[in-house]
Amino acid sequence: MARIAVISAVDEELSEILRLMPDERKVQAAGRTFWQGRLQGHEVVAVLSGIGKVAGATTAAVLHERFGPQYVLFTGVAGGLALGAQVGDVVVGTHYLQHDLSAAPLFPRWEVPGTGISRYPADAVLVQVLTEAARDAVTWLPKLVSEQTLRAFGLHRPTVHQGLIVSGDRFITSVAESEALRRELPEALAVDMESAAVAQVCADYGTPFAAVRTLSDRADDEAHVDFQAFMRDVARHYSARIVRKALNLL
Repeated sequence: MARIAVISAVDEELSEILRLMPDERKVQAAGRTFWQGRLQGHEVVAVLSGIGKVAGATTAAVLHERFGPQYVLFTGVAGGLALGAQVGDVVVGTHYLQHDLSAAPLFPRWEVPGTGISRYPADAVLVQVLTEAARDAVTWLPKLVSEQTLRAFGLHRPTVHQGLIVSGDRFITSVAESEALRRELPEALAVDMESAAVAQVCADYGTPFAAVRTLSDRADDEAHVDFQAFMRDVARHYSARIVRKALNLL
């Protein structure tokens, strides 16, 4: 079976995934803790990415050098940008772009210098697998969380989206910032702080990659409200079920 790396964006998600790996053992490298074990018949390495593009890229590079994964999956939360992407929805990235990268006038805006690439594509098979897994997870939402939680976050009919995820080294927390991103990148569905950097590293190593992000907020003035509660009560359940289902499909 395949050796699969699972990168989680936050502690709550990682701990939930580790619950599914009773035989895990930890390896320390580059100031990070990597957990090796088996899940759904696969050899799995799970790790916390750290926050931001540099942290995510370092984690991905160490993963490749120490463990040689055959696939890399990234699970986390993000802010919704597209008007139809609501809190509780899930976005499976088909492409990843660094929205705060510009080496103009030497290179076109958003292009990674020396590569000719601005949008890194996800692996098509992983996109299909994660989409199916996410659709399964959203149908289970009423069983995964309490009725009180559903009401608190206004979660009614969560939807799974496919499309562009953009990443940058700042937490988008205002209407002005999110509107600016929508004007510049109208096809962007969600914004986070790591996915595009990890996608770039995986492309350098030739490793199939895809990220799935649960929308915790709308990347606006309310983005900071109840974030920890959303992680604890919603996102961690999504991530564990999506990862388990995805590994079943690989």
